[in-house]
Amino acid sequence: MAKKSEEGSSKANPVTKNGSKVKVDYVGTLDDGTVFDSSENTGPLSFEVGAGQVIPGFEKGVIGMKKGEEKKISIPAKDAYGERNEQMVQPVPKNMVNVGREVKEGMMLGLQAPNGQKIPVRVSKVDDDNVYLDMNHPLAGKNLNFDVTMVSIE
Repeated sequence: MAKKSEEGSSKANPVTKNGSKVKVDYVGTLDDGTVFDSSENTGPLSFEVGAGQVIPGFEKGVIGMKKGEEKKISIPAKDAYGERNEQMVQPVPKNMVNVGREVKEGMMLGLQAPNGQKIPVRVSKVDDDNVYLDMNHPLAGKNLNFDVTMVSIE
């Protein structure tokens, strides 16, 4: 009998595993405490664990959580958006960058790939001749920290 009640309790409060469909509330911060993302205004994040819909470290971090559980997840850059790659910063002649206004360091621009996909790039530097476009993800090279609350598990 004890075995049945254990099975019943695990069904009543399942543990997150690969294939689980989950909803989580979260706040994401950098090591310096800067908040870079949160579900506060968008509602819980829904995804299937193991399906590659979120960064690998986040998926690994929620495995084993139960509904209502809160957890801190720290993800090194390599398991988040990867390390920065300086080869992904490319100079483009200023006269080839026409966005209808003066291009300044820190601006985000959109490039169009040959397949039509839009790629966000950041202007990392502007000199007399070139605009330097950084195609690294804005969070590349950064460790990410999440305060996660498991909202639901299917």
